[in-house]
Amino acid sequence: MKLAYLLNSYPMTSTTFIRREIAAIERAGVPVKRFAVRRWSEPLVDPADRAEQERTEYLLSGRLIALLAGLFMEAARSPKGLMRASRHCWGLYRRAGEGVIRHVAYLAQAVRLRRRCAALGIDHIHAHFSTNAAAVALLARLLGGPRYSFTVHGPDELEVLGRNGFVDKVRHAEHVVAISRYCRDRLVRHLPGALADRVEILPCGLDLRDFPDEVKASAAGSTLLCVGRLCPQKGQVDIAPAVAMIRSRYPDIRVLLVGDGEDRSAVERAIIEQGVAQHVHLLGWRSNDEVRKLIVEARALVLPSRAEGLPIVLMEALALCRPAVTTPVAGITELVDDGCGWLVPPGDVGALADAMASALDCPPERLAARGREGRARVVARHDVDRLAAGLLALFTRPRA
Repeated sequence: MKLAYLLNSYPMTSTTFIRREIAAIERAGVPVKRFAVRRWSEPLVDPADRAEQERTEYLLSGRLIALLAGLFMEAARSPKGLMRASRHCWGLYRRAGEGVIRHVAYLAQAVRLRRRCAALGIDHIHAHFSTNAAAVALLARLLGGPRYSFTVHGPDELEVLGRNGFVDKVRHAEHVVAISRYCRDRLVRHLPGALADRVEILPCGLDLRDFPDEVKASAAGSTLLCVGRLCPQKGQVDIAPAVAMIRSRYPDIRVLLVGDGEDRSAVERAIIEQGVAQHVHLLGWRSNDEVRKLIVEARALVLPSRAEGLPIVLMEALALCRPAVTTPVAGITELVDDGCGWLVPPGDVGALADAMASALDCPPERLAARGREGRARVVARHDVDRLAAGLLALFTRPRA
């Protein structure tokens, strides 16, 4: 099998898990051609991401004239195939209700992708996320291109399955991967019964060689860590008021926030309004090595998400024997419970403050026990090499 991966923007700081997945597939002996629609517009801080960018071929970035020319050439070479793909593209546009230029761009990218896959002998494309990349893979297939599959993560894409033409994408796909039971349950509600069996559960994983077993002792001190894009779904604005509620009891408390994003100004404003600038610190994006070091130095991870898929950073913290303060949304409860963390209702600042206090008060032996339980779950369920083998078996299996 000759395999390609297709994404919208890649690599990004938040797509380390996809880079790990591709690397694991290649360790299993299957080279992967990386395609993406466009380059990420923000700086890449991790050296491995910068190297991955050099290995990625972009369909749209800097290719507008070539893409338009490709459409005309495709009309001359394969008018029936282009007409078939165009009808489906129109259907995607009608369901979305907007973005006619964007959907024409999908079609042009699909022409380019089909041609490149033919030249390279690619016979299967796997896309991550059910949005733009899955649309391009679908249209490339209708143009006579390779078979395809795609992974659905959530949370946002789960809210717009109808507008994204999800059923059409599944109908022409070989398989669909859901990252959790919660995700699969949401997907099959949108599918006719005959297509439900195409949805398989395969979670994302970690390269456990980067998360050594010898990191066991829970960190002393009063440092907590939050990692993730600063956005409303992650709920970081709740951290400052939660810290304000308990700082008199824990004068040495520090919460470090790794990440950046559209909610940065709101988080900064909350820190100032609550008067906790000496306790809550924004660090911006950091490399993977730096994040792991920060996790090890922290007592616990804090992730007060209001909407999620199944966060990779939870796996990373648990793999390093650090328990998590988080929320029971989406797939999180499939990994975290009282055995390895503290669950609080999303948006409940008082409950968040109480859970953070519990993490700070937890005796060392109980904190270590939660950490060991979390690591055992990650090792059992999220070893990326084992999951890569599952993906490869899926890619070569006939669809239901």
